[in-house]
Amino acid sequence: MDKLSTQKRILIGLTLFSMFFGAGNLIFPPFLGSLAGTNTWIAMIGFAVTAIGFPVLGVVSVARAGGFYYLAERVHPRFATIFTLLNYLSIGPCLAIPRTASTSFEMAVVPFVRDGNPLVAQLLYSAAFFVIAFVVALNPDQLTNRLGKILTPVLLVLIVVIFAGCLIKPPGLYGVPVKEYASGPFVKGFLDGYLTMDTIAALTFGIVISLNIKAMGIKKDSVVVKETIHAGFVAGGILLLVYGALAHVGATTGGAFGSASNGAQTLNQAVSFLYGKAGLVMLAVVFFIACLNTCIGLISCCSKYFCTIIPGIGYRTWAFIFALSSFVISNIGLTKILEISVPVLNTIYPVAIVLILLSFAFQDGNRWRMVYVSTIGITGVVSVLLSLEQAGAKILHQLLLKLPLYAIGLGWIVPALVGVFFGMFLATGRESREA
Repeated sequence: MDKLSTQKRILIGLTLFSMFFGAGNLIFPPFLGSLAGTNTWIAMIGFAVTAIGFPVLGVVSVARAGGFYYLAERVHPRFATIFTLLNYLSIGPCLAIPRTASTSFEMAVVPFVRDGNPLVAQLLYSAAFFVIAFVVALNPDQLTNRLGKILTPVLLVLIVVIFAGCLIKPPGLYGVPVKEYASGPFVKGFLDGYLTMDTIAALTFGIVISLNIKAMGIKKDSVVVKETIHAGFVAGGILLLVYGALAHVGATTGGAFGSASNGAQTLNQAVSFLYGKAGLVMLAVVFFIACLNTCIGLISCCSKYFCTIIPGIGYRTWAFIFALSSFVISNIGLTKILEISVPVLNTIYPVAIVLILLSFAFQDGNRWRMVYVSTIGITGVVSVLLSLEQAGAKILHQLLLKLPLYAIGLGWIVPALVGVFFGMFLATGRESREA
């Protein structure tokens, strides 16, 4: 088979979308809309750049490089090993996987369980949640049949029902922009999308998507790469439509009820107004499916990766290890894990963005190796310092305050550009000497 049919491409794209679209993706757009009001669509443009554009570029860059490790290896093999490991641990058992259970519990169970012991309820819920995720993840090459054909269409239908309700019976008009959305909606939207962390996830999802493409009969590596890229663009298109719909829901809801404290509260206000108690049930199902899809995708990706670095342990064993450890963390240690993991994520994310952009600007990794080394090196150092400051190292504040764009949370951008030009200078100088 030389290429997938249009129907199969859409299914693969739906599978990738479902792996991206977790609880955070569900919450951020409506919250943005509720706060941005009449500036919603300006803010959404910024949001789309970092929440859709960079993740899609991440899928493409990894597919073209032949894998996440080979992309990172353009800097150095040792960097590739460490950075890849940190990436998988951060979006896997150390943060993202446990969070899928705890977040969906808060939205799908807590509103309906007012009496009884909440710790017991969470224990039982998370046990059932991870058993389901583990069983589905046992066959990663079949995720298209289970996520793309079943769970994701149900999720999208429910989101369409909420959006259609706001079109037919609008809660209110778009409100007045508040906070940073009034003065700089594009930049604030850009930063909101940055917080979804989907760019990091994009670097890891390709391994499972390629398995599903091969399971459909594609054997040639170059065709698998092309179909993976197609899946990235399909997923990006669906994300754009869904984010736009949720932002509109948030904007009309915020205009009617005022700004909520978070996106979950905004959605609760919307569905309660539109559908009453049935709306809360609908929203609970939406959160459950979104979190379950992401959990399954992350368990699959992490298990496949760890099979490559520790081949003595099989895929199913790794899937069990990640499901079990995530179950434990989601019940007894998520708060502490967040305290450690969030600074790590904030260190990794700028490096991931820069690595992706370099792969397009400097495709010849050997010729431009010094660009990769200097840019990633400088970006990494600055990101570590910014994360240490965020974690409580206030002694760094006066130093970092001098960085351009520090005030808007993008203090790593100018140092990264300095690294690019310095690397180009070293690379061209070496070429001149060798000539």
